[in-house]
Amino acid sequence: MISSPAMVDGERDLGLWVTEAVRGYVNESPENSLQDEAGERAWADPLVGFSSGADPLYPFYKEDIGSFFMTPVEWFNAVYPELEVDPGELTVISWVLPQTQATKAEHRLPRRMPTERWARARIFGEAFNVKLRGHVVETLKEAGIQAVSPMIHPDWERFKSEKYNFASNWSERHAAYAAGLGTFGLCDGLITPRGKAMRSGSVIARIDIPPSPRPYEDHHAYCLWYAKGTCKECVPRCPANAISEAGHDKERCSAYLQVTRRYVEDTLKIEGYGCGLCQTGVACESGIPKELLI
Repeated sequence: MISSPAMVDGERDLGLWVTEAVRGYVNESPENSLQDEAGERAWADPLVGFSSGADPLYPFYKEDIGSFFMTPVEWFNAVYPELEVDPGELTVISWVLPQTQATKAEHRLPRRMPTERWARARIFGEAFNVKLRGHVVETLKEAGIQAVSPMIHPDWERFKSEKYNFASNWSERHAAYAAGLGTFGLCDGLITPRGKAMRSGSVIARIDIPPSPRPYEDHHAYCLWYAKGTCKECVPRCPANAISEAGHDKERCSAYLQVTRRYVEDTLKIEGYGCGLCQTGVACESGIPKELLI
């Protein structure tokens, strides 16, 4: 059982309290399931990190991605317009949900379509991630802490960025990057200490938690192609030819997801889609490539 903040002493303990709330829900909730006959877990033990609402990365995202991108304080003000809050009073809580070993091992084999485990993780695992966002918000509110999760708020929208094509007014991966949880790869996936085969989530809260260390300066630091000019293992893994030395073609990728939708719905009899072939069978699948840890 998670103790209340009133029972915890000091800023660092607030971080521990939130971390335990996230990990406890992921590791103990029966909702963390592939919804298959065996009742397999969708996600392994998560990573949790924190960034400040005043982190200069957030206004940089707004400038770089597009004016539609909302900073943490803008999200908070949208939900609590009656409150005056300084960006520095806010903490962005981020987490990474790693794929299980069973899902990754199975997904290394196909070349065209997702495996059933992967499709279930994408569909039912993300449904659990939605519940996790809500659980964290409610846990904080019950402790008297205002909070919002942008991805489950009605104001979350998709946009088109002049620079990056498909985008939105909040990004879970960019929040995770700010929280020191990983950097971007050639295929745009986030490479974390648990690898690229994962999904992520976040909540913005009026809580004072020190930011997690960000052990990198380059947003491509954990990608072998950008760091050393080697690897490119994700390129042949993409059945849509959407990854090249130039990066990730979002139009091709998005179009192919509709091909996988037909396969998932017609063959696996599950409503939804999934691909993620670029996230497995690659050097960064389950961690930061060892060549970059030397």
